[in-house]
Amino acid sequence: MATLRIFEDLGISLLLGLLVGLQRQHVLAPLGGIRTFPLVTVFGTICALLAGTFGGWIVGVGLVGVVATAISGRVTQQDRGDDHTGLTTAVAMPLMYAVGAYLVNGDWSVAVAVGGTVAVLLEMKLELHGIVARLGDADIKAIMQFVLISFIILPVLPNQTYGWYDVLNPREIWWMVVLVVGMSLGGYIVWKFFGQHAGTVPGGILGGTISSTATAVSFARRSRLAPSSVRAASAVIMISTTVSLVRVAIEMAVIGQDAMRKAVVPMAVLIISGLLLCIVEWFGSRKETGAISQQTNPTELKSALVFGTLYAIILFAVAATKIHFERTGLFVVAWLSGLTDIDAITLSTSRMVSAGRLTADTGWKVIVSAVMANLIFKAALVAMLGHRKLFARVAILFGILVIVGGVLIAVLP
Repeated sequence: MATLRIFEDLGISLLLGLLVGLQRQHVLAPLGGIRTFPLVTVFGTICALLAGTFGGWIVGVGLVGVVATAISGRVTQQDRGDDHTGLTTAVAMPLMYAVGAYLVNGDWSVAVAVGGTVAVLLEMKLELHGIVARLGDADIKAIMQFVLISFIILPVLPNQTYGWYDVLNPREIWWMVVLVVGMSLGGYIVWKFFGQHAGTVPGGILGGTISSTATAVSFARRSRLAPSSVRAASAVIMISTTVSLVRVAIEMAVIGQDAMRKAVVPMAVLIISGLLLCIVEWFGSRKETGAISQQTNPTELKSALVFGTLYAIILFAVAATKIHFERTGLFVVAWLSGLTDIDAITLSTSRMVSAGRLTADTGWKVIVSAVMANLIFKAALVAMLGHRKLFARVAILFGILVIVGGVLIAVLP
């Protein structure tokens, strides 16, 4: 059985080396191709096998040898005047050596995943370069700010509760920031490549992913300048609102699975109702354009701090209200918070349900109440900023959703 395992490792190592070598040979890489990379990967496996008898230093010496070979090969090519000699192949060689060595004592599925990823990255050179070329300074800044928020700030925050009611945990609060900013950043990146020329449906989907409130404001202002696009504007606003309902459901599922189980039926009814209204509006707006307007960076540190503060305040308010004012006070908090940010009340309530501080039956009703408040708030923004015909359509659409939400709260236990 031990011999069979050795041959399995060598076989996988050979195939992974052939895969990467095939790609390098296809693009005529000067440092290595269809023969070099299998040799490098198998060499890594052999060194790891020998390390079991003679010590781990053999793997280190082998790695030094592969790195030295890659460097000398690159220097030789440059001396010959080859301007196409890059670092990619030189880096891929020791990496594939490491993959071959890992196979001996690691999980073969991990080695296969890494080897396949290396081959794909090498093959997608033009596509990846094209993506980077289309990203501006602001887009790179947005990505780096998300890295700051998620990989630098989050790990150093203390993971314990502070203050009254024992609910304010800095790391958990910031994790909610990472979740919301991450979803918004994903929508922003998609918009960057596709949204500038998106029609009604893609524009609404991207708008709901980034910010349904901002989308409503943007298209309300546009309707004043172009009254002929009112139907398209209402369709985009309705689609973005429905996507925001899906976003709420995702947040509930991620943070509070118990809350989501109770909320499956009411959220499904709300989302399906929104989809039906979207279809009605879309059929009426097919001849109009609904391209999504310019979007801003969703990862600004200031915005993240504001959301984190708002989430902490609402979390504290929900905990305090639950103790001192019971259910009535919770719905007041839900309506007030829903006027500004639906994400914060959704996450805070789901967190309370998950921690056992709030029943799931009450939790989903609080969230749906906040959704209703947010619909009314967006309708008011459209009334103030948009064309009166747009407000009339949005008032009817949102009014139907508010009625549906109210019925669900009154009827379901």
